[in-house]
Amino acid sequence: MSFKRLDPEDFVVSSDSVTSTLWSTGAPTLTQFFTSSVQEAGSSGDYYLAVYQTSSTLTSATPQFEIAYADSMGSGSALYNSIVPGKSPSTSIYGQYRALILEDENATFTFGSSTNILTATHFWVISIDRAQYKESLFPGSLNLKLSGSNGIINLTDDSQDNPVNQFLGSSRYYQLISGSNGTAGSLANSGYVANSGSYGLVFPDLGTIILNPDAISQSIHVDTLRNPALSNTDNNPRILYNAINLGESFALNSEETVTSDYIFVRSRNSEFNYSENPSFISGSTGEVIYDNFINHPQVYATTVGMYNDSNELVAVAKLSRPLLKDFTKESLVRVKLDF
Repeated sequence: MSFKRLDPEDFVVSSDSVTSTLWSTGAPTLTQFFTSSVQEAGSSGDYYLAVYQTSSTLTSATPQFEIAYADSMGSGSALYNSIVPGKSPSTSIYGQYRALILEDENATFTFGSSTNILTATHFWVISIDRAQYKESLFPGSLNLKLSGSNGIINLTDDSQDNPVNQFLGSSRYYQLISGSNGTAGSLANSGYVANSGSYGLVFPDLGTIILNPDAISQSIHVDTLRNPALSNTDNNPRILYNAINLGESFALNSEETVTSDYIFVRSRNSEFNYSENPSFISGSTGEVIYDNFINHPQVYATTVGMYNDSNELVAVAKLSRPLLKDFTKESLVRVKLDF
């Protein structure tokens, strides 16, 4: 075994953006949606509804996203205590996303150019499961169909119409509009709803989509229930789930930056020509067994090992085939480490 210290110029770092399907089905579009009666009836069901790609009773069932409802006044979900008004799971959800996104407990959400205070006080949340979206959602890949009593709308982000990054607090966002593949698709159609603003907000780095109930209701009549006491079988997360389930189409891709560290291992003609393999040298005397290998050795390299300064093996690269090395040959092996 031979060792050689690598020089700084032997290292090159490269980053590439990789886009892939988001759903665990491997398909870009999710067309079937399932929930779990156990989860919905449990304590977490007061806060969100988990959606799976297959029946939750199957071992292959994996949460794809969660649906929650937020209301700053506490409407739309059962109160924690009947004698304390305005405090319910919907209040907690609103406060959670206000702190996460707006980073100001006194701020309110607005959609597009809308300043209607009713629009800003409640919303639905689609939170993509963390294991699904990797680093972020891929802008322009969102196509979500919602079905209501007044027809179907197709929602997308406006990343193609407005490619300049916008931020709420420190979170990058796009408006949720009617259209497809990141654009409203027509100069005559802004993708917004008169008097209600946009259909919501998309936060790709948070894996979060916030939907404007007023705009959706105005378009296809999917209405939230803002009664402070609702039953578990007729709550606001399930109302949105039903609209998604009837729409039968939720397309979305993930995006991540893969950093690659390229290491160039060079062996000059005078290096790595001898081996410590027992077939090469005598175990008792340490001498080269075959005389013609003394001045004209031949070895076959099969593995490159990476060691730290403590002489600990931290990475191993296997060559696709043995590499012949002698005094007349030099080699250059490129090792790629992805992380």
